[in-house]
Amino acid sequence: MRRLLIRPGGIGDTILSLPALECLKADYTEVWVRADVVPLIRFADRARSIESTGLNLLELPDVEPPPALIEQLRSFDSIISWYGASREEFRGAVHRLGLHVQFLAALPPEGQELHAADFFLHQAGCHARAVPRINCGDVQRGDFAVIHPFSGSARKNWPLSRFRELAERLAMPVQWCAGPDEQLDGAVRFTGLYELARWLAGARIYIGNDSGISHLAAAAGVPVAAIFGPTDPAVWAPRGQRVRIVSGKLEDITVEQVLAVVDWLK
Repeated sequence: MRRLLIRPGGIGDTILSLPALECLKADYTEVWVRADVVPLIRFADRARSIESTGLNLLELPDVEPPPALIEQLRSFDSIISWYGASREEFRGAVHRLGLHVQFLAALPPEGQELHAADFFLHQAGCHARAVPRINCGDVQRGDFAVIHPFSGSARKNWPLSRFRELAERLAMPVQWCAGPDEQLDGAVRFTGLYELARWLAGARIYIGNDSGISHLAAAAGVPVAAIFGPTDPAVWAPRGQRVRIVSGKLEDITVEQVLAVVDWLK
């Protein structure tokens, strides 16, 4: 069977979906995701960016979809898509083309208590506990901490001044981590997420906010101390055997609280 899996969303959403995607693996499996997370799809026969396929053109009025896209979509025996699940225009275009697509909700319903990774895995028909994993190969573990003090939203960020105080009080060297557009002097930066995952896998501990990079660290097998404010960690926390969460109003979370978690994880 040839199966296509289409999973939009950011770094964290995609990582939490990895167990579900792997559960849906067929004889030939192709996965379309956001461009920057393509390198994290290690299990598939092929991974492509959604942007490169022209998939968005299907729902545009008065725009003829590329024949190559239609031909490719029709080449699959099974298409499972989190993309377009809540957009009638896209679903209508898929129906008009005669494509048989199974749509799945891209986000858990509001108010549900199930962790997002378990929700996605249950959608795939598996009811185990979902723990995302990224195989980083043989990585030498170092004696340093990684701190990533950013996230996709400023409202989810613990104050940078407290991260700096935390770094000064850690009993080990600290490497700061930042994305290409995040302003932080002296930070380690990687252009690819898989290379970043391999580097994180060599850390003794990772400390960060509710962010995609925190999920990446957990999936790479690093002990993770994640700081959560407005988001419910029962649904959105990173998953792993050595993951601990400090949650509450961000302005009320103290350096001592985070240090206590770090000491437990070390």
